[in-house]
Amino acid sequence: MEESAVYPNQSPSLELPAWKSIASWIGAIVIALLFTASGIWKIVDPLEASTKLNQMKVPGMVALPFTIILGVVEAWSAVLILIPRFRRWGAWLTGLMLVAFMVWVGYYYTDLTGQDCSCFPWLKRAVGPGFFIGDTAMLLASVAAGVWSRKSTNLRGALIILGAIAVFAGVSYGVVANQQTGTLAPETTIVDGKPYSLHEGKVFLYFFDPECTHCYQAAVALSKHKWQDTRLVAVATRVPEFAQGFLDMTGFRAVLSTDAVALKEVFPHGDPPYGVALENGRQKAGFAIFEGNQPESSLRDLGFIE
Repeated sequence: MEESAVYPNQSPSLELPAWKSIASWIGAIVIALLFTASGIWKIVDPLEASTKLNQMKVPGMVALPFTIILGVVEAWSAVLILIPRFRRWGAWLTGLMLVAFMVWVGYYYTDLTGQDCSCFPWLKRAVGPGFFIGDTAMLLASVAAGVWSRKSTNLRGALIILGAIAVFAGVSYGVVANQQTGTLAPETTIVDGKPYSLHEGKVFLYFFDPECTHCYQAAVALSKHKWQDTRLVAVATRVPEFAQGFLDMTGFRAVLSTDAVALKEVFPHGDPPYGVALENGRQKAGFAIFEGNQPESSLRDLGFIE
């Protein structure tokens, strides 16, 4: 029997109508754009992305590795869905991830209502009815891309693509991890209108948003530690007029720096809370996750707390 010129190994009688082929391509392109952006963001900025996922109820202990793995799978599925011979596999992957995410948000819906779902770095969406409508639309696009495409083949080729993306993710994480240690802090910061040294002994910088619930909970936990010869410096990233009231309510006994912009340029991070452990002016570690035994365990290992 003569083979199809469009889809090898298929009979001409089984060729798809033009409109279905076009719909498959449109769905594939839309999903590829969204998942490429989401996956690459998680790979190149895993600290901020893991903080976002932690706010979406992903446990802090697994948030970072899960972020990197998810980023790799998202980027991989985006590549697969663009390539006709892999499209059906890519559609299955993106569809399963969309369904899983909707189930996850549905389970925690009461706690997450109104919160930024943090799905894509440039697409701001609050959790609510509109979230499920949007994800359902993406799911339909993924289904259209997969159903109206040929059967996927060449698993080895697909795995080679996965390996290449995984290597890129590993290199990216190595660069990010290296940036989290050794950074030289400014010699001083401004506290009560006067220079305050950051180069003497141990200093813990705590970046926070006075209106952030996660920041509040983290500050309360930090206030309960027994700090060993460590000076505490709090930095409000926004609404500084509420900063002192925040410290008073949480019981976190720290001096208040007014150099938020300058300090964040030196120690870049995503949404707070974020912590930086300094020793004699050099960064020893950065902390984006405040949940479970972190950053307590790491601070104890560094000798910052008892």
